[in-house]
Amino acid sequence: MNRRSSRARRPGAGPRSAAPLPPLPQPELTEAECRRCGTLIAGLDGRYACGVCGWVNDHSEGHRRLPRADEDPDRPATGRRRPAQRPGPAADGPGAASPQPGTGP
Repeated sequence: MNRRSSRARRPGAGPRSAAPLPPLPQPELTEAECRRCGTLIAGLDGRYACGVCGWVNDHSEGHRRLPRADEDPDRPATGRRRPAQRPGPAADGPGAASPQPGTGP
């Protein structure tokens, strides 16, 4: 059962600020060749990541500045925190113990 309201939350609604923020400009879809492998890749505002070789350009090479956290329409309301993580290692996580060959009964 979901305890949240069934109404959709409107962007910008809530006690964050009294004055509405100006709308963010729409991002521009750009294309370039990967500097490592030469694959044609697409990105937003000159920021790229190659899905073939894993190359990523630096965020400062983009055409526009990145929005600040208070300009993000998807930012959670003030006072909300991430859910608490349960203590203890996960059964299949990276720290999980695995049996060594030849040490069993």
